[in-house]
Amino acid sequence: MGFLHRHDGGGATRYRMREKLFAIGEDFWIETEGGERAFKVDGKALRIRDTFILKDAGGGDLFKAQAKKLHIRDTMKIERDGDTAATIQKALITPLRERFSIELADGTELKAKGNIVNHEYKIERDGDMVAEVSKRWFRVRETYGIEVAPGQDDALVLTVAACIDEMEGQ
Repeated sequence: MGFLHRHDGGGATRYRMREKLFAIGEDFWIETEGGERAFKVDGKALRIRDTFILKDAGGGDLFKAQAKKLHIRDTMKIERDGDTAATIQKALITPLRERFSIELADGTELKAKGNIVNHEYKIERDGDMVAEVSKRWFRVRETYGIEVAPGQDDALVLTVAACIDEMEGQ
């Protein structure tokens, strides 16, 4: 029940995520391709409001993600240590494919585009792939994979993907 290898990965790290994990409202582990627990999503905060916390394997808080209400476009903000690390917005007009823009604290921007609903999309920075999300890598229902390119902040990329999943499910 592992990943279906489509390419060599070139040092990329692959993770397994649960679809619609926010509907569950409980904690969930994000595992590596080998089945090791890498990050924990604290879903308890979701009972209070549209917020979740990504923790490292030891239980330390890494990122807090929260939906921002009263915006024209669906928006979620990701914080690290109280500072904004990223802001995610859904595109107003999506011709044939769905798109999200992710503005990072350093001023750079990522784009998520593809078939978001079916978990078949890429996250790119200036045309370079940061991560690929695919449901085809797993044979387990309601599960999808995220392959993060080398040199990226894996925890931030996973938080972004979880936010996109939450925003698309609203």
